[in-house]
This record gives sequence, C-alpha cells and structure tokens, in this order.
Amino acid sequence: MYPHERSLVKKFAKAPFALIGVNSDRKIERVHKAIKDNNISWRSFWQGAAGTGGAISTRWNVHGWPTVVLIDHKGIIRYRNYGLLGNANELLEQLIAEAQADQVDKN
Repeated sequence: MYPHERSLVKKFAKAPFALIGVNSDRKIERVHKAIKDNNISWRSFWQGAAGTGGAISTRWNVHGWPTVVLIDHKGIIRYRNYGLLGNANELLEQLIAEAQADQVDKN
C-alpha cells in the first residue's frame, strides 16, 4: 500500500488531510528500514515489541492488516475496512470536500 499512500500524500498535500501509519514489526530496526526503503514521509507510529498485539491495534480493535480507517474532520469514523480499499478513495475525496466546505463556511 505504500505507493498508494504516497500518492495520497502528494495529491492532498494542500488539503485538510493527514495520513497516519502504524507499524507492527516487532523490531524497531525493521521499522526504520521500512521507513527508509519505502520513502515513508507521513506520520508512522510503532506499536512496540508486542507487534500486532500492541496497544494501538488493541485499542482500535484491529485484527487484519492492512486496516484502513477514515476519520472525518469532526472526528467521526466514516469508513473502516480490512485489506482492500473498497470505496475508500471516493469517500476520502468526499470527506476532504466536506472539510473544505466547512472551512469556507467558517470564514
């Protein structure tokens, strides 16, 4: 998914959008290697040595990888899917448009 994520970061660089990754490798060295090798420029958190059983996946009830969660600008989870992106791309564009519209309305 890294190439797709990289394209999203580029496409929405000036939009109200943030991509956040969570790495579940058990060894921090592998995390650093993945970040370097895959040119990850967005925020990416490490779950620690617990790997897939770490605090982030536990609190977010993640049982499959990758898991895609879209949270709108009001903090509401609007999409959650394991593995395939499904209609996430279309919904992401819609959520960004909604956030931009709300910004215009506030000004």
